[in-house]
Parts: sequence; C-alpha cells; structure tokens
Amino acid sequence: MVYNLVDTFIFYSRNLLPNSFLPVLQLPIGVGSAFEGWSPHEEDRIYHLLVPLKPPHGHAFHPELLDAGVGPARNFCIRVEPLCTCTDEQLAEKMLCFLHQPEEELRRNQEPSLRDTLCTGSYLDVHKTARWFHQLVKASWARSPLSSQWHMTLLPSSCSCRFQLAKDKTKRLNIELMFGVRQGFSDIFLSSESTADIFTPSTMWLESYAVAEAAFFRHVATRAPQNSCHLKCLQVCARILVGSAFSTYTLKTVVMHLLTILPVSCWRERDLVPRLQDIMWFLCHCVENKCLNHYFFSNGNVPSEVVLPLALRTAEPLNLFQRLAQDPDAHAEALREFMDLQDR
Repeated sequence: MVYNLVDTFIFYSRNLLPNSFLPVLQLPIGVGSAFEGWSPHEEDRIYHLLVPLKPPHGHAFHPELLDAGVGPARNFCIRVEPLCTCTDEQLAEKMLCFLHQPEEELRRNQEPSLRDTLCTGSYLDVHKTARWFHQLVKASWARSPLSSQWHMTLLPSSCSCRFQLAKDKTKRLNIELMFGVRQGFSDIFLSSESTADIFTPSTMWLESYAVAEAAFFRHVATRAPQNSCHLKCLQVCARILVGSAFSTYTLKTVVMHLLTILPVSCWRERDLVPRLQDIMWFLCHCVENKCLNHYFFSNGNVPSEVVLPLALRTAEPLNLFQRLAQDPDAHAEALREFMDLQDR
C-alpha cells in the first residue's frame, strides 16, 4: 500500500517537471525496519523510503569525500557540474549549452540551471532540495486522485519529507521520504538523512547503507527456512533496547554478522532462544574487546547480491565501538549497560 501511494506521488511529480533542470526522481526504495520486516512498534511504525535523484540534462553529479564523519556514516559533498550539450543534436534543439552560451542569453531564453536553484556554490544543498521536495509533494498530491481518499498532513523536516496519511479516521500511515544520489551502480547512496543532535553544513550528504541493508535482508529471505526466527530476534532485541545506550543499529549489525557466520538452518523458529543467546554473546565479545566492525566495510563475506562500490570493499574496517576504545569511562559504562541488557 505504501509503495503504491508513493509511486503515484512520483508519477504526478514527474508530470510537473517536464524538461526542467531539476533533479529527476526515480522510483522509491523501501528501507529500514518496517520494510525489512522487524519493526519493533507495529502500531506506530514509520515507513522510510529513499527516492534516488538523477541529474537533469546538461548536469552531472560528482561526489567528493569530506571526512569519516561521526558514527558509521562518512560525509560527502555532491558537486554539480554543467556538461556541454553542443554536440548532442537532440539536446541542442531543446536547450542551450550551460557551458558555452552567454549568460545573458541563458537568463533570457532558458530556465535556471540546477546550480542556480538547489545549490550553494557548486554543491547540491540538502535544505534547498528538501524545501523543493516539500513544494513538489504538495503540488503533486493536489493533482493525485488519492487526495480524495486520504488526508495528508505534512510534518516539519529540513532534510527529508515527512507526512502522515489518514483515511476513515482509523488508518494512519507515517511516511518519511529521504532522497539520495547513488554511488555508481551500487546499493550505497549519499542520503539526505540527518544525524540527530549534530550540526552539519547544508551541503553535506551522509553515506547511507540503508538500501544495501534492505538488499541483504531480501537475500537472507530467499535462503532462510520459511519459519526463520532472524526477524523475530531483531524485533525482540529492539524492544529490549528501549532505554538502553545501545542503538538498534548496533544490534542490527550484530545480527547481520551472525546471519553470515551461522548456516540459515540454525535460524528456525525453535532456535529463537539459542540465537538470542548468540546475539548477546557476540555483543558481549564486541564490548569487551571494544570492537564491532561495520558490516559493509572490508567484509569479504557480504553476499554478492548486495552491490558495493570497490572503495567500500577495500576500505579499512570501520569500528563502530571506536569511542569505547578511546574512552575508558565510556567502556566501563558500556559493560554496565550490557549486564543490564542481558538481565532483560
């Protein structure tokens, strides 16, 4: 249902943007626990979707790595480069070349370039793109026949598009549309998703592994027994984590490692308790050794069905527990938190 609703929105959005020099919207990709099948709060879950952006005619996107970032995500900027369209006969008939036509003629006879609308300097701006996205949602929703069946309430967000759809006063869907630029032909994106409580410049895009994670769980689903307990393990762990300093991403990483290490035959429904014990043992080992490696960095066991850029496959391992290795007090607190978690 969520996919159908958002696909309809994308369809009407495309109709509002014929031959413009704004990003081209691709079909959305469902990510996160709701689409992976282990949402801890069934009654109040949020459906996260990533909408890939492609550059419009006469433009190219060039990601530039800034630094390693805070936590698992690396930080990038996306440089928008105008391309020469003089030699393309079909394009030359429809548009002036941003590189070789005089600026006065461009201003007089052609819509502004992507650099002039959604960029700060030469770099794609997350906040400007989000504002454009919000306006597009409102305009396309007004044209959609679904607007007569569902009531939309747009929610504030500077880095994504969040809204609630309500129907018959009984059904409510909470949806968040993030947007991102794909790295090559891989499942890794540069995403607009924000890092909570951390200020980042509006031209900074975070490397997102959400699509790769969704691809990983789809791959596991094709191999796991019909009554596999791996999603139930994630759901149970996510509920246990409430009020804990450990993040759901930590437990998700642990489960992904174990799904690679242990045969799929070990994840039957009757194996729920032993697998929960394995998860706790694995987490204990990582906390004690102050090291939990990110699943996709320099991991030769990632299934081939998950497409990673070469730079990620050959990168140095990324320790999600680096802070524990650097701060003895944080390590001691994590050990205490783990004991409490194990009791739960």
